[in-house]
Amino acid sequence: MSVQERKQRERADRARLIVATARELAEQQGWDAVTTRRLAERIEYSQPVLYSHFRGKREIIGAVALEGAAEMAAALRAATAAAAAHGPRARVTALALAYLDFAERNPAVYDAMFQLDGGLAFAREDTPAPLKDAFAALLETLGEVAGDGVHPALFTETFWAALHGVATLTRAGRLPPEHTGPRVELMVDRLAVL
Repeated sequence: MSVQERKQRERADRARLIVATARELAEQQGWDAVTTRRLAERIEYSQPVLYSHFRGKREIIGAVALEGAAEMAAALRAATAAAAAHGPRARVTALALAYLDFAERNPAVYDAMFQLDGGLAFAREDTPAPLKDAFAALLETLGEVAGDGVHPALFTETFWAALHGVATLTRAGRLPPEHTGPRVELMVDRLAVL
């Protein structure tokens, strides 16, 4: 391995460490606790080293969001694949429950993806690939149940908006969590053409 390759590998490792540390701190104490000073202390590098990787907290939030989008896409695909033999209703239900589970288990990552400004473009040509793939993971299942004359992407956006509402309202204590299952059943029954 050349010196240049080693330096590139070390740089990539430091960037991953910064993102993992920011994510861990945000999950433990919330995003307000994530500052470049605290991150630099935790990773045991100087703030200038941190700034050589990310221009600031906004870019770190964006990096966490991209990592989270990849994880969410994998979780959604795994859930729908496991339910594939049971038909479209089971796949849509599995997708919805996997989405809500991801949001509940990863609140800081979910906030980075959908609540905070990470400097990422959504629904545009320059949308980063992990975000496009997370939407594709929704579209793969939801597009099949959009119904005649309904654009699959528009239906997916609408179903996603409903899932996001359930996730954020439940987390905020506005909806009782014990009714999540019936809410998902209602969404599937009323929105999906099965």
